[in-house]
Amino acid sequence: MPQLDTSTWFLTISLMILSLFCIYQSKMINQTMTSIPSQDKKPTQPKVQPYWETKWTKIYLPHSSPLLS
Repeated sequence: MPQLDTSTWFLTISLMILSLFCIYQSKMINQTMTSIPSQDKKPTQPKVQPYWETKWTKIYLPHSSPLLS
């Protein structure tokens, strides 16, 4: 009966742990951590967009009309 070769187990387990750590870090880098707001910060007001930014202002020529030079 042959013996079980365990010489590569350390390398395999070490690389698995390292790869799991790298995957975990790459997933966690995109997360935002929220904290309790402190009392000394001023509350921010929401940004109000001007009237012309919310309105659609582009005018397109119909395909059948000639271009004006």
